[in-house]
Amino acid sequence: MSEQHVVGISDRKVANAPDSIVTYALGSCVGVTLYDGKTGIGGLAHIMLPDSRMISGGDKSRMKFADTGIEDMAAEMVSHGADIKNVTAKLAGGANMFRLSDDSLIASIGRRNVDGARAALGRLGVRIVGEDVGSDYGRTLLFDLDTGKVKVQSLGKGSKEI
Repeated sequence: MSEQHVVGISDRKVANAPDSIVTYALGSCVGVTLYDGKTGIGGLAHIMLPDSRMISGGDKSRMKFADTGIEDMAAEMVSHGADIKNVTAKLAGGANMFRLSDDSLIASIGRRNVDGARAALGRLGVRIVGEDVGSDYGRTLLFDLDTGKVKVQSLGKGSKEI
């Protein structure tokens, strides 16, 4: 019997087929899925900020940041039997939710989150095979570990597969 795992903000889940993983309400945050199609092991992270070096002191939860959160999720998948050489990624979110016209840190955080995720995946040698990023609306991700398919649902925009 399969189970659906729910990922909160600054959180991740790693699971095996036939399970699924879901995260809700991605705005400027970015959802990153990693999948090893040979083993059926996958992970989903809900990343809030692009780089752990942007905050000194305070809450340094590694899952909050693209650079450390994606690295930790990949390591957890490998510890469960995934081979990083077989892992592919899909990204969704990174919207400009604040409707600001300047390029301030707040206005550009969605784009910067996507850039941070892409950079972290590049350092791991993980190929990005699908994206639904940017624009100005929120998204929900449903990740099916049986197939590796990621369904993106958006209020008023319908759903699509990446």
